[in-house]
Amino acid sequence: MEIIIRKDYGQMSISAAEIIAGLVKDKPDCVIGLATGSTPIATYRHLIHLHKEQGLDFSNVKTFNLDEYLGIGIDLGRPYETDQSYARFMHEELFKHINIKKENIHIPDGLAKEPEKFCAWYEEEIKKAGGIDLQLLGIGGDGHLAFNEPGSSLFSRTRVQALAKQTLDDNFESFYSKANVKREDMPHYAITMGVGTILESKHALMIASGAKKAGIIAEALEGCVTSKVTASALQLHPGRVTVMLDEGASSKLTWSIN
Repeated sequence: MEIIIRKDYGQMSISAAEIIAGLVKDKPDCVIGLATGSTPIATYRHLIHLHKEQGLDFSNVKTFNLDEYLGIGIDLGRPYETDQSYARFMHEELFKHINIKKENIHIPDGLAKEPEKFCAWYEEEIKKAGGIDLQLLGIGGDGHLAFNEPGSSLFSRTRVQALAKQTLDDNFESFYSKANVKREDMPHYAITMGVGTILESKHALMIASGAKKAGIIAEALEGCVTSKVTASALQLHPGRVTVMLDEGASSKLTWSIN
C-alpha cells in the first residue's frame, strides 16, 4: 500500500486523475470502477479537462459504478436534473462531458424489479469484462467502502444493503437537504458492490479529503482489519493499493509517502 499526501483537495484530485489517465493511456480498453459523492467531483473535472484539452480518449473504456440507491432512478417521473440517483450524478459530473460509449457504462439499477437477480448479473458482467483494472474509492465517515456498512462481511459480493444511520445523516446533509427532500423520504436501502468484489480489482485507488476524515483514515489504514470498518479490508488487497489524501485527511497517520 502506498499513501500519498498532497497539500489540499485540489492537488489531491489532480494526482488521482493523473493515475486514472495514465491507465487509460496505457490500456485504452481498461475497466474502471467509479465512485460517487462529493470527494471525486474534482477528480472527474480534471479527467474532463484532460479529455477536452489533451484528447484523453474514453471511447473504449468500460466503467462499473460501486453503488446506487434502491428505489430511485432516472425513470421516476420527475425532471432528470432533480433526481438524486447516482446515475444522474455520474451523467452530470462525468459521462456527458467525455466520449465514453453508453453501452460501456454500468451502474447498479436502483429500479430493478428483482434486485437480487440484478446483483448476480452485475457480478457476472464484471467478470465478462475481465475484472476491474482500477477501482476508485471514497471512505464514509464510519469507514465504509461503497455502501458496505459496518458489520458487512469482508467477503461480500454485490447485494442489497440497508443503510446505517450515519450514512443516512451524511447523505442527507450532502445531497438531499439541498434538493428539498425530507429525511424520511430518503432511500434506506442501496445496491452495492461487496467488499470481496472491490478487493478483486487489480488496483484500488482511495481518495479522501479534510480533517474530519483523519481519524477514520488512520483507523482503516493503520488499525486492525475489521468488519466494523470495511475500508480496513484494503490492508488485505492482494494487488496494488494507492491512498491519495490531502494534509487534513492524513493528519493522524504515522507513515506516508509525500
